[in-house]
Amino acid sequence: MKGKIGLVIGLGVGYVLGARAGRRRYEQIKEQWLKVWHLDAVQQQVTKAQDFARAQAAAVPQALWKGTVNVVKAATADGTPGERVDAALEETKDAADTVKKAADETAKASEKKARKDK
Repeated sequence: MKGKIGLVIGLGVGYVLGARAGRRRYEQIKEQWLKVWHLDAVQQQVTKAQDFARAQAAAVPQALWKGTVNVVKAATADGTPGERVDAALEETKDAADTVKKAADETAKASEKKARKDK
């Protein structure tokens, strides 16, 4: 489904950008697009997508922040420079795993919501 939507969007953008019909045709296309964009059904879906994005948006940045804090703590902890580097590298790996997990969970939630909305 994503591929079909991407194809349609790509074709539309390509046509608009590559149209040799000039400004008049561009304005016609733009007018039709705005009519579709302002349909109630489209706006309902946009609102759903925005609400979902707001709900999921905090997961990845929060994981990034926590990982960064842990790496800095490890790099500034007591010990030899080698021990601190090793600890920081370990924390970096853990942070990367945490961010990947958060991103995967967000993607799964997106897919689940998309299937539910069909």
